[in-house]
Amino acid sequence: MEWKRAKDWLIGATGMLLVLGVAAAVLWFVVSEPAAGEAGPVPSPTAGTGRMAGAEPPAGLREDEVWLADLSLDAGTVVAAGSTIRDVRVVGQDVTTGPEGPVASRLVVDATVPFEVVAGELGNGTEVRAADGGQAMVLRTVEALGRELRVIATGTVEVEAGRLVVEPRSIDFGGPAFLSDATAAVVRGLVTIEHDIEGLPEGLVLQDVAVQGDGFRANLRGEDVRLVR
Repeated sequence: MEWKRAKDWLIGATGMLLVLGVAAAVLWFVVSEPAAGEAGPVPSPTAGTGRMAGAEPPAGLREDEVWLADLSLDAGTVVAAGSTIRDVRVVGQDVTTGPEGPVASRLVVDATVPFEVVAGELGNGTEVRAADGGQAMVLRTVEALGRELRVIATGTVEVEAGRLVVEPRSIDFGGPAFLSDATAAVVRGLVTIEHDIEGLPEGLVLQDVAVQGDGFRANLRGEDVRLVR
């Protein structure tokens, strides 16, 4: 009887040790980071444009000027020039302040242009949203050939001459195909997006833009950018 009890105790203790070992392994995997050489997170567009180790101030720096090797700014929402951008990330390098304000030798801005901002430029009742395949969709009621039509236009977002552009690749009126083909040329301009990102310092140029769930994610860069307009 005593041996049976001891045997049962040993089996239970062994099982408990196995459970604790598995739990410890899972906890270690969760709290630890991948070893060097393994895949990590994809860097953001502003990655690598921040800290400048060992940077030196310009030789001609005056006593009334201040030099910053680098600076960064994050803002949830920025409203300027009557427009709104969100989730703003600004990284500047080699920034010199003086009587005319701070100037960054290099400046990178990542910001989201909300869909509603772009929709408002097209007209009341317009809706802009994300579509499949990284495209954008415009839904709008337009007047063509004496009739009101509910238009659904889909296109790929591009950068053209520093502007955010979505030119429809497909336009649907919810009717027969021949009707859509006949009136597409008439309404194409009414559902084409051409947006200038405003409210940012002059000298920034739109480099890249992508569609995400809440708007257009834009990347802008510039050199010798005056931070205060």
